[in-house]
Amino acid sequence: MSETPSRTPASARTLPAEQPVHRVVDLIDPASQQLLDVDPDAARERLLAVERGGDPATVAGLRGSFALVARDGEKVVMARSLDRPLRYFLAKVESGPLLVVAERMDQIRAHLEAEGLAGQFHPTYTRMVPAHHLLTLRLVGCPDPNPVCRRWFAPPRASGPADVAALGERYVGALYGELQAWLDHLAARGDRGPLGVAFSGGIDSGAVLLCLYRALLERGDSPSRLKAFTLSVDGGGADAGQARRFLAAVDLEMLGEEVPVRAEDVDPFAAVELIEDYKPLDVECAAVASALLAGIRRRYPEWRYVVDGDGGDENLKDYPIEENPELTIRSVVNNSMLYQEGWGVDAIKHSLTYSGGLSRSCVRTWAPARRLGFAPFSPFTRPAVVAAAEAVPFAALTGGSHQRLYALKGELVAAGVKAVTGLDLPVFPKRRFQHGAGSQSWFAERFAIDPARYRQHLLEHHGGSGR
Repeated sequence: MSETPSRTPASARTLPAEQPVHRVVDLIDPASQQLLDVDPDAARERLLAVERGGDPATVAGLRGSFALVARDGEKVVMARSLDRPLRYFLAKVESGPLLVVAERMDQIRAHLEAEGLAGQFHPTYTRMVPAHHLLTLRLVGCPDPNPVCRRWFAPPRASGPADVAALGERYVGALYGELQAWLDHLAARGDRGPLGVAFSGGIDSGAVLLCLYRALLERGDSPSRLKAFTLSVDGGGADAGQARRFLAAVDLEMLGEEVPVRAEDVDPFAAVELIEDYKPLDVECAAVASALLAGIRRRYPEWRYVVDGDGGDENLKDYPIEENPELTIRSVVNNSMLYQEGWGVDAIKHSLTYSGGLSRSCVRTWAPARRLGFAPFSPFTRPAVVAAAEAVPFAALTGGSHQRLYALKGELVAAGVKAVTGLDLPVFPKRRFQHGAGSQSWFAERFAIDPARYRQHLLEHHGGSGR
């Protein structure tokens, strides 16, 4: 018979004295900050001002792509845009806690190894800053206080009219505005280089292409800067034909360029290492995105800018509810930014390691682009566009019908593209990016992998089998 171990009452424990953080190591590449209106130092001051009691809307007003960290004494505040990751890790050293901030797990691991602290690292001990929140750490050790998350982006939900045309014009108008602001930013830097769109002929990449084409014309720029890149694995896949039909319907065939790749170039386990995640849908998407971008890089060694439609499905709730037993149409249409943020930082199911929704999945497009030397741009992730989507009264427009919800996106975006650009958006049935890249038989064979193997591969890649 075993003895029950004695327990010391919490009130009787002696805890070590708090020790201020020794160092903050910021490994974020300064060149990766793509703020449109302010410089990174001014943006960091906004973060600190909010921490001191200022208006969180000042952070929401930051336009562009950012992953920021700022320190004020023992407090460190962090924030990021929805399109990219931001991670941190607290290590213990004799002189005091060490905070390492980076975009990737492997950057954190490499830094700890260089400091002789590799034994403290495990991928599940890294933490991701959730998008749309200011995360504050009080940097004292033994014990480490929990981070405090303060929301800086909270657009009103279902505030728009039950009018698809008006909603579409507002939504695509916001998209168009973000594209214009981005083009202004490039022009101010004297950058008039070529622009690529990762193009499947679907609703989101189609709307991006047509808006970008119209924006270039409006500015007096040549549309010859623009290309629509479509992936084709071993000459198969439905996207290649769909892309051709789309471009023919809008008389823009000259923009299209097919990027052929070999089936063996699509590597799901390399994608696991690249995105540092193991969710099958994200692994599949990252694997084909990597193949597309690698194909573009081989053909155009100096190409830099690639725009994508990532975030469009999340904004207009265009995912098959039936595939997720945890969801109902009521939960989808009545939870603010559910697909962008997951269940939220206050939910039981929230993961400190991965965040939720697109806040987690953004790496599926961001990581391949950054690895291959591109500057990615996902305009559907911008707060103005997300806010326009949140204003849609989904419950009133769908009446509890799954099919009505799935049809709504095409109707709304097509109406908006017509109102904003004067062009007719071809609308084809929804298909995931990875499903249209190659033949059905190729996809079924290439990705016939037990999801548990992805997780195990990630742990082994970081030197362990799990803790």
